[in-house]
This record gives sequence, C-alpha cells and structure tokens, in this order.
Amino acid sequence: MPLFEIETDGHIIISWAADEQGAEAVVADAYPHEKIMRLTRRPRDTWVISKSALGLTDTRSDPCNTARECLSKAAGDKLHAIRLYMHETGDDLDRARKVIESNMVMGW
Repeated sequence: MPLFEIETDGHIIISWAADEQGAEAVVADAYPHEKIMRLTRRPRDTWVISKSALGLTDTRSDPCNTARECLSKAAGDKLHAIRLYMHETGDDLDRARKVIESNMVMGW
C-alpha cells in the first residue's frame, strides 16, 4: 500500500492508503474542517525525519528525552512545554519550538 504525505491548513499527515481518494478520506475522518493543500504519493514506503535537519543532534544532552519530560510536566500543553524546555536547556525560542513540536509528533 502506498504512503501518502497530505498537507492541510494545520497538519502534515503521513498515512498509508490504497489511492489518493483513500488518503483524502483519512484527512476527512481525522480533520474534517481542514482543507487539503497538497497530497503527494511518497516514492518509497518509509518516512524518515532527520534529527540533524531539525537541529536535534546535541551531544551535550538528549534533547528528545528533555522535550518528553517537559511535555509530561506540561501535561501536553505545547506553549508551557516550550517555556520549560527553554528554562531547562537555555535554548532559544526557535530551537525549543522545533524540539517540542517534533516530539509532539512522535507521540511523547
């Protein structure tokens, strides 16, 4: 089954579907009020997120573990988790946002 990347107004969804109509149905089920902006069939059946492209390869500490701890302390509240992460690591807002958001996607 092909892997599709579907971008809506508020999300990028990666999902397997039999065809484009099936991929559109995934979005309609999960986010019925969002408009599909882009729908692409991926050339391979895997999806890779590069931690180095997101700036998450820090040898001083494990940013993913720190982010998950902050998300847990913040009970999933993204803004509070970003503030906690900035306080814990001393990182700036942009880096803290990237780390927290990418860990939210990974299902902290």
